[in-house]
Amino acid sequence: MRYEFRITGLVSEPLSHAFPELDTAPVYRQTLFFGTVTDEAHLYGLLTRFRDLGLRVEEMRRLPD
Repeated sequence: MRYEFRITGLVSEPLSHAFPELDTAPVYRQTLFFGTVTDEAHLYGLLTRFRDLGLRVEEMRRLPD
């Protein structure tokens, strides 16, 4: 399963390294994280990591495979 996460603000490169399994792309006032999520536990782990690092997920969506 592939997912995209829209994060509020521009995430620094060092902070984005906390998500080695995801690619990133800056967009206007947001940062996109996207990539393969292996299962539900991985998905919830990513969401917890975003929260623990103080990153606000504005939108999350599953991408076509």
